[in-house]
Amino acid sequence: MNLNLNNKVIIVTGGAKGIGLGICKVLAAEGALPVIIGRKEADNAIAVKEIEAEGGQAASVTAELTNPTDCERAVAEVVSRFGRIDGVINNAGVNDGVGLESGNYESFIASLHKNLVHYYLMVHHALPELKKSKGAIVNIGSKTAETGQGNTSAYAASNGGRNALTREWAVELLKYGIRVNAVIVAECFTPLYETWIKTFKHPEEKLKAITAKIPLENRMTTAEEIANMVVFLLSEKSSHTTGQLIYVDGGYTHLDRAL
Repeated sequence: MNLNLNNKVIIVTGGAKGIGLGICKVLAAEGALPVIIGRKEADNAIAVKEIEAEGGQAASVTAELTNPTDCERAVAEVVSRFGRIDGVINNAGVNDGVGLESGNYESFIASLHKNLVHYYLMVHHALPELKKSKGAIVNIGSKTAETGQGNTSAYAASNGGRNALTREWAVELLKYGIRVNAVIVAECFTPLYETWIKTFKHPEEKLKAITAKIPLENRMTTAEEIANMVVFLLSEKSSHTTGQLIYVDGGYTHLDRAL
């Protein structure tokens, strides 16, 4: 399907690895220009080269998204280099295990900055350009906002905030024709997920137990499957879809676990 994204400039936070890289590759395959925003310059450069080696175009800006000044600078650099912004995909974040018992005020607030505050800041600073382009916004979220997970209060709260901001922005930005949606992830095998699995005493057994509970085909969701939905929602092919939380999870979050 031609999603009419040729040469569209799309910001992708955390686009160097995992789901973010999957999104950038699908965007590039559709002819768009994904601009990776991430804190590690080397990782960003590797991702850009990988996309270019596959025949696509990509660019990157190095920024520490927990730093509000870096968020503003990153958006300004994208505008300076490319003259426009056609979409923002908020993806960067980490399930950092800041729990009610294990955490404290400082770690909780730090986690909100890692996982929620920059979602607001990136869109806030990109909004003047999005108004011009009538661009779209897609927020990546997690099932933890709805299901809970245990020992991850800050991450769960951040994802609840992502969902709320998606609906709030969809309302606030109606008058500009800017659509805002979220794609919610449950069990997707990424480098960060692999690191988490390895914290268990028997990681292979734990992984098998999780995949056995995923209703559709008893397998993990792939980064490409997440990316396909994200890019569709970004495109004009989803021109009358806004304010939606779409779960790409093989039915994991909502279908009866007895299945």
